[in-house]
Amino acid sequence: MPLINVKVIEGVFTDDQKTELVRALTDAMVSVEGENMRPVTWVVIEDVRSGSWGIGGTPLTTADVKALAAGETGG
Repeated sequence: MPLINVKVIEGVFTDDQKTELVRALTDAMVSVEGENMRPVTWVVIEDVRSGSWGIGGTPLTTADVKALAAGETGG
């Protein structure tokens, strides 16, 4: 039984986007393992508190991720 665990920074994705992630990730798993696995494929989306996720020694906030998604870069 597949378990797909996704961690995201809180406040970045809406509930509707999380629902779409669950659907899309389930579909991706089923495309590999077969339709019979759909009812037993688990997807868990965990929100990580803003600032509690870091890359390269620098914490990321919700605002940082939204800026990246918008194509904004620091300078």
